[in-house]
Amino acid sequence: MTSTNAPPRVPGRHFLQIPGPSPIPDRVLRAMAMPIIDHRGPEFQRLGFKVLEGIKSIFGTAGPVIIYPASGTGAWEAALTNTLSPGDRVLMVETGHFASLWKAMAEKLGVRPEFMAADWRTGVDAAAIEQRLRQDTGHELKAVCVVHNETSTGTLSRMDEVRAAIDAAGHPALFMVDAVSSLGSVDYQHDAWGVDVTVAGSQKGLMLPPGLSFNALSAKALERSKTATLPRAFWSWSDMIAANAKGSFPYTPATNTLYGLAEAIDMLHEEGLDRVFARHIRHGEATRRAVRAWGLEVFCRTPEHYSPVVTAVLMPGGQGADHVRAVALEHFDISLGMGLSKVADKVFRIGHLGDINDLTLVGALGGVEMALGLAGVPHKAGGVQAAMAYLAETAKL
Repeated sequence: MTSTNAPPRVPGRHFLQIPGPSPIPDRVLRAMAMPIIDHRGPEFQRLGFKVLEGIKSIFGTAGPVIIYPASGTGAWEAALTNTLSPGDRVLMVETGHFASLWKAMAEKLGVRPEFMAADWRTGVDAAAIEQRLRQDTGHELKAVCVVHNETSTGTLSRMDEVRAAIDAAGHPALFMVDAVSSLGSVDYQHDAWGVDVTVAGSQKGLMLPPGLSFNALSAKALERSKTATLPRAFWSWSDMIAANAKGSFPYTPATNTLYGLAEAIDMLHEEGLDRVFARHIRHGEATRRAVRAWGLEVFCRTPEHYSPVVTAVLMPGGQGADHVRAVALEHFDISLGMGLSKVADKVFRIGHLGDINDLTLVGALGGVEMALGLAGVPHKAGGVQAAMAYLAETAKL
């Protein structure tokens, strides 16, 4: 007998359509439901070697990948503290909320970021980076730090173009990329794009709970870490690499989440990474077609920078995005992403990443369309139909 004061049970699964954490597949949940084991024993050593080697294929690297028991914020700090010294200057680009947070962290650590201003509605301008680096004839800028997929705005930047810009300028700066929300959902090539440090997290395309973060490293980054003087202890790459060589970690690892990581890597390869990336591109296009059919505006205004992971929807004048989100949650049990900092209450975000399929997306878009109506937002009907038509015509039997 339940209390009469308790809220009624909501049937069915909650639609978690935020841009991360993404829904966790049952296979990953079951893999994590293992008895805890000795993290210094041979069984864990086998697991350690498996994930440390397996994760390289997801980053597109043959080099080392450090795995921390931390959020992506920790991996940001590790990237900076292992490669930089107090007072070092770095070039960063204001693509959105998370680029701004990384810049704020750099300042707290004693690094001097130079922030290239932008309006949040487009991706990184590689030509502007090249121009700035050409001006830095004394090579005072020690790193270029950019966000690959900015979930606060729904923009995806071209990292191959940024690499080409750095090379064209003939500049020795390290190239650091935040791939927290793109890894496992969007094509990413750490080695081919000449990235020196890639930062990532577990709770997005890797389909895991929050709690793991990653640094993929180049030989150049490792060499730079030998002379960098920012203090580091927990985040030390050298300590990690020494322990990883034996399939272990220098401190207690997130054992059961690593079981989940091993399963997630298997699942990504079973589907095929190319198919994973194509699925996300297709779902992003279906979502944008729905938004346009509603008569609303996609926040990212440059098609070449549309994110396959998340679509930010700009509210028409005077309408509050948070009200739409509240109505959607209350009436249809769907969570949509909120607008952050500069775009708070101005956009809501539809996440379409991780372990979802066509019917998941159609159901989510149906919840959004009904919520728009109940919230009194001026819009047209037919967004879901537009998405369904696109999904049907692009379906592969």
